[in-house]
Amino acid sequence: MKKSDIRPTTDYFKQMIFNILADRVAGSVVLDLFAGTGSLAIEALSRGASMAVLVDNHTQAVKLSARNISVFGLDRQCVVLKRDILKGLAFLKARGRVFDLVFMDPPYDRAMGLTTLNLLERSECLASSALVVVEHSRREPLPEKVGSLEQIRQRGHGNTLVSFYESVV
Repeated sequence: MKKSDIRPTTDYFKQMIFNILADRVAGSVVLDLFAGTGSLAIEALSRGASMAVLVDNHTQAVKLSARNISVFGLDRQCVVLKRDILKGLAFLKARGRVFDLVFMDPPYDRAMGLTTLNLLERSECLASSALVVVEHSRREPLPEKVGSLEQIRQRGHGNTLVSFYESVV
């Protein structure tokens, strides 16, 4: 993976996501799956999230996230992990964390969105009213319900959709 292969969330979508999230960010514990540059977790922390765990499988993305976190002085509030998300999320439960807010931005057109939602839903690391935000391609539609996760909102622009799921236990 080259640095140029990392596809950060555009400013348009980042602003839209955080406008929708509004007051749900402050105090939240954040999980950023397929973290890339770490921009979503960093934005959440700048808006009052208490801590963030960033996960990506690619060495360059992990290094870039770690560097960005350091530049913003957020080292004490963040953990960056190099893990293959598709091999399961048991490592999150083992860390004893429960997440209030999850960002997912899997590679487009690889059918990873639904797979990762299923893994996340079964991971036992979501707070009872957790919110999951998934950025995905229009060519990879996601269902309205995945286990205990229900889609509560969806916004799109161009070829990209952002689906919001809430954990309803």
